[in-house]
Amino acid sequence: MVRYVHHQLATIVEVGVAMAVTAPVVFGVRGLQQAESGKVLPLLSILGVSALFGLLAVSSRSHWLGGEKLDFESAVPLANPEAMLPAPRESMRRSFAAPFVVVVALPSLIFGLLWGPWAIGWGLFFVPERIVKGVYIFFWERRHGVLLWSGKAKEQPLGKGQFLYSSPRIATSG
Repeated sequence: MVRYVHHQLATIVEVGVAMAVTAPVVFGVRGLQQAESGKVLPLLSILGVSALFGLLAVSSRSHWLGGEKLDFESAVPLANPEAMLPAPRESMRRSFAAPFVVVVALPSLIFGLLWGPWAIGWGLFFVPERIVKGVYIFFWERRHGVLLWSGKAKEQPLGKGQFLYSSPRIATSG
């Protein structure tokens, strides 16, 4: 199990690792080209749209808009948090997903070699959405006085596919 906030914010590290792996290969083959200044505004617009989609996803109850708010509000309490929760720093380590790094790195390598070296940054479009989700849930947790967890809990079959929550005091004690 991992904290939902950790899972969302780990995307920054995952995209950074994917770019760090592909950049030497792409820049070694294609060389380092100067970025065009006229493409800054469209890039910022796309990043803003990504952040807007993240905000809609966590603040809306409509599943058509990607609404996760109903999922958060219907979270189930953990039956035995002391036994099921990871150590405080373990949740952040478990949040790092190597498969997502591969999903970002392979297209980055292909785009970078075919279109141009700056195309390796396409994975950055995941980052604003995930940052907005992580910040929103952080404040949601503070407002409700709980920590939101996702993952499988064998000891809690009713919580399958649902978010679980615990008291913040329990998670920080161990």
